[in-house]
Formats: sequence, structure tokens, C-alpha cells
Amino acid sequence: MPVVRFDVMWPDATVMRCQSPSTVIRNFLHEGQRVSLPEFLKISELGLMTASERVREKYGFACSAAIDQLEIILAKATDFQGWEAAVVQVIRMD
Repeated sequence: MPVVRFDVMWPDATVMRCQSPSTVIRNFLHEGQRVSLPEFLKISELGLMTASERVREKYGFACSAAIDQLEIILAKATDFQGWEAAVVQVIRMD
């Protein structure tokens, strides 16, 4: 399956390189998209879990890399607890 890499800018202006095992992530995240942190977490979870299920449909097992990526995103998000106006931007989709 084609891997999609995407860069996100966190509220503190740090950039994180992420990846999805499926192009289905493009149905959830778009280059230039700016969303609140809670919305980004919800969209990322839905997109990466859908990507993992696409892998399951094709190969018979879920994609651990998609789950790992989601865990990395969720861990980073804890840095911004209490930031009421926290916004995440998708700055690049490969």
C-alpha cells in the first residue's frame, strides 16, 4: 500500500513528520488545514484507524505502524494540555 507522509505544526511551532499506511488519510487531513487540537486528535485517530483497517482488509492484519503513529501524536498532544486556543496545522502532505 502506498505510504503517505505528512508534516504537522504543533501549537509551539514544532514540526512533526508523520505517516499513514494508506492514502485514505487524505480523506481526513489536507495540506494547509488548521484545526483545534481536540479536532486534530479526533481526525487523526479516525484517519489512522481507517488506514489500519485498509491494511487489514488487504493483508489480513491491522497496521501496527498506524497505531504507533497515533500513539506518538497523542503523546505529543499532552504537551499542550491547558492551551485553550491550541491549533495544529497540516503543512505538507506527500
